[in-house]
Amino acid sequence: MHTVNLGILAHVDAGKTSLTERLLHAAGVIDTVGSVDDGSTRTDSLALERQRGITIKSAVVSFAVDNVTVNLIDTPGHPDFIAEVERVLGVLDGAVLVVSAVEGVQAQTRILMRALRRLRIPTLVFVNKTDRGGARHGSVLEEIAARLSPAVVAMGRPGRLGTREARTRAFTSGDPAFVTALTDLLTTHDDDLLAACVEDGEIPYALLRARLAAQTRQALVHPVYFGSAATGAGIAELTSGITEFLPVTGQEADGPAAGTVFKVERGPAGEKVAYARMFTGTVRTRERVRLRGEGDERAREGKISAITVFDSGTDVPGPSLRAGRIGRLRGLHTVRIGDRIGEAAPAPARVHFAPPTLETVVTPCRAEDRGALHQALGHLAEQDPLIGVRSDPVRQEVSLSLYGEVQKEVIQATLAQEYGIEVGFRETTTICLERPAGTGAAVEFIDKEPNPFLATVGLRVEPAAFGSGVEFRREVELGSMPFSLMRAVEDTVRDTLAEGMHGWRVTDCAVTMTHSGYWPRQSHAHAVFDKSMSSTAGDFRNLTPLVLMEALREAGTTVYEPMHRFRAEIPADALGPLVPGLLRLRAVPGTPVTVGGLCTLEGEIPAARVHALQHLLPGVTRGEGVVETAFERYRPVEGPVPHRPRTDRDPLNRKEYLLRTLRRVGAGGDGRGPSS
Repeated sequence: MHTVNLGILAHVDAGKTSLTERLLHAAGVIDTVGSVDDGSTRTDSLALERQRGITIKSAVVSFAVDNVTVNLIDTPGHPDFIAEVERVLGVLDGAVLVVSAVEGVQAQTRILMRALRRLRIPTLVFVNKTDRGGARHGSVLEEIAARLSPAVVAMGRPGRLGTREARTRAFTSGDPAFVTALTDLLTTHDDDLLAACVEDGEIPYALLRARLAAQTRQALVHPVYFGSAATGAGIAELTSGITEFLPVTGQEADGPAAGTVFKVERGPAGEKVAYARMFTGTVRTRERVRLRGEGDERAREGKISAITVFDSGTDVPGPSLRAGRIGRLRGLHTVRIGDRIGEAAPAPARVHFAPPTLETVVTPCRAEDRGALHQALGHLAEQDPLIGVRSDPVRQEVSLSLYGEVQKEVIQATLAQEYGIEVGFRETTTICLERPAGTGAAVEFIDKEPNPFLATVGLRVEPAAFGSGVEFRREVELGSMPFSLMRAVEDTVRDTLAEGMHGWRVTDCAVTMTHSGYWPRQSHAHAVFDKSMSSTAGDFRNLTPLVLMEALREAGTTVYEPMHRFRAEIPADALGPLVPGLLRLRAVPGTPVTVGGLCTLEGEIPAARVHALQHLLPGVTRGEGVVETAFERYRPVEGPVPHRPRTDRDPLNRKEYLLRTLRRVGAGGDGRGPSS
């Protein structure tokens, strides 16, 4: 049997989870369609999801259509949980993007479609809620073409919109307007089809359907379906479209094992459970597999103790996980989200969703819970690495990176319900970035003042392209000293750049190692190894922050703040009162567009001011205005440069740094690795 791994994506409240329930019901997997409001859906299994009526974690269910097994992944729609969506995209064969017939194309819808098009994931569009009051047809199609992709074609026409009797009539070869629209769209991407159309004047309908399938699988065009997950209207047509137009995978079970881990959760006993999609080959229980994450130079190994495979709406134990399938793997104690299984596994696709732009300090309500809180947050970070746990041992505080206030509330509830830890949060602040403003270099030599460490390290810091991250280079020969010492420098460079001149993470730079030197392992005659005469990795870890920050001080850094794009729809007469408020919030509004009594205004606003804009709008628009926001870019901070308190030993203050570091060395806590 063939398989298609299908993602359901949407803006929050577009009906994504309800559509999943309806597809399962139509396939005969469940007898009754669950309700999001009642908390009875199959995929929203967490207590918090049932309470809040939103999807927080991606969930997998499976059903069969004809001879195709569909592994369906229901993803969160709320922007606070976009990281869950990012991890899923790399394992999909195709996607259904859900749009509400009432609200139309919303901010998150556009973000998701950009990611799908960037990764060239074949995508169908399902316009849901045709039974709701205010449901639209033509104008929603125009929005989809204007804001998502012009390469769309409606596969049917809804009737009796806004009523429980709303139905969709599928277009056929007997609909001339549909055949014309389909021909015009497909010939745009197919010169042979265009030549056949010019030569013969008419293309056989069967050929048009075949070319529509081919172009959809290449993510060139996107069929659009109308219907209602609540009533089941249009579901049969959508199901047929999934099997006809989306690519299916075969069973390449005999090749080398290659897969990707896209989710990690903890089982009842605290054990790790990995969700994996296999691309080729097969993994089996009691088999040892190799795991490699992004940036890992060496693979880790783990032994699979149990496998469950998704089938017929649930997951069932099995002896193996074959190519094309999704399953749960147990026993891999070191597994991490994003790990590749097997030597031949492809690297995860870069999605480029916005990073978290908010940060807050979390504190336990009971002082005795401090240790348990650190452990619990470590578990949550395994499931969502982007929450970015940042510890400050000096102030004994823990900071979390967040996408929004809803995510913060969910973390608070999760800690209380699953770990029994009551916590509070300080005021949420904005996360900025630092980028080098120029080039700087520094070097310290072994056995020369003021360097107290048995290491020579020279580093040069230079700006790099926006979005490039941190690149570590070497101008010294790789064999000039042991690899463990080289690796200690590189790892410490990356760790140190977590806090730059103003305390923010430094990115988009190249750091080059220009000097190196060490004292080989040695001892006095007829004596044991003498640390005072031999360099260790600890010497390089302790010296590198001093050298790097001195180079960064010479280069200088520019602090960048996150900017959001906003789109406000307001009464036309509210534009005058709104604009001064936007300017006070340091927003940059664009040119307003007024149609009738409705004004649409787009622009940019600092992320730190989005919450204030959401509070401003109801007052100046008599409660009639709506605003959507989404991360757009980073821009240099204007005005006073914000600082973030440091959590390290502060290599910018050499005297204090050496006091703390040498005190740790004397106490045997210098963090030194194995000696070379």
